Amino acid sequence: MGGATLSEFDRRARFERLAVPLLDDAVNLAAWLTGNRADAEDIAQEALLRAYKYLDRFSGGSFRPWLLAIVRNTAMTWLARNRKPNMVFVPDAETLEAQSETQSPSSDDPEQALARRDRSNEINRAVASLPAEFREVIVLRELHDMSYKEIAAVIDVPLGTVMSRLSRGRKLLMAALPEYAS
Repeated sequence: MGGATLSEFDRRARFERLAVPLLDDAVNLAAWLTGNRADAEDIAQEALLRAYKYLDRFSGGSFRPWLLAIVRNTAMTWLARNRKPNMVFVPDAETLEAQSETQSPSSDDPEQALARRDRSNEINRAVASLPAEFREVIVLRELHDMSYKEIAAVIDVPLGTVMSRLSRGRKLLMAALPEYAS
């Protein structure tokens, strides 16, 4: 093994500095992939353990795509083990609620807040109804604000595939939400 290895204390400190700020991103991505907040929390925990175990393989650059790739792979493995291939993705109420809260700013006007929450829930349901290959790129781009290049790294596909899936996913969303398409 080339180079100096970190002491366990330094390794833990590095991991906490890099990973802890991304915990919500990890859980949210897993929730979008699984449709269940409790499963997502378990998946994120397992992914963080894997990331810690393989921290020496992180060569620098942006930690976020590296970690979210681990979350995605962990979620896909979990889905393969725990769900039948023909199962339909339907997010549970807790997951929709949590996703709405992370996307909607608070408001002093209860009527506006309720309208925004209803709109957010409608959009979340439309995103959740997308086929998985389109849903994951939409979530990574629009909710996690990742670049096309970062998305390609996370899901391990060529850049052109990311662009194509985003385009098709957006078209599907516009068809599902014609009142928001402009």
